[in-house]
Amino acid sequence: MASGRGRLSSFDLLPGEADGIVAWAAGELADRDRTQTDIYAEFVGKCEALMAEHRGELEFVIPAFSSFNRFSVRQARMSRRLDQTREIVAVLHQKHDAQASDDLTVIAAEMIKAAVLHTLGDADDATAPEDLKRLADGLKAAQLAQNLSSDRKAKITADVQKRLTEAVETTAKARGLTAETTEAIKAEILGVTR
Repeated sequence: MASGRGRLSSFDLLPGEADGIVAWAAGELADRDRTQTDIYAEFVGKCEALMAEHRGELEFVIPAFSSFNRFSVRQARMSRRLDQTREIVAVLHQKHDAQASDDLTVIAAEMIKAAVLHTLGDADDATAPEDLKRLADGLKAAQLAQNLSSDRKAKITADVQKRLTEAVETTAKARGLTAETTEAIKAEILGVTR
């Protein structure tokens, strides 16, 4: 029984020197400003120019339009998933007030992480290095946002607890409560003990 990932695609077989051309094609497809046929024609021209530049020392088979179409479909699927994630985050943002922004940040960060991992799971070995870098940057930014959100929550909680403690002490003093009673109130309401 055979194992492994199967037959390599014509994109898998392209030499490393063509990585820039593949990344360019992925970018053009993502922009959606031109037709796939136009992009493919320029892709072929760039591949031919690369071989000519190496004067016979670099020869490779240029992927057929059908392979380019499959490549385009993979790129579109990845782009669509990222767009859907952005739309979901935008809807969640509209439905939440400012107080829930930290929760929204955490939700969005988790969604971005999930999208990145899902995309990597669907990607083949021919995924352009630029695409992998973009995914890694997105994951890093999501994690940073999540960390900032957690730090902000901790600071807000500490500030609120400090202000409540001061309010309890001021009120207790104004009402003539003993220090022991004041500490008991703080321990019961705020969980603060000295």
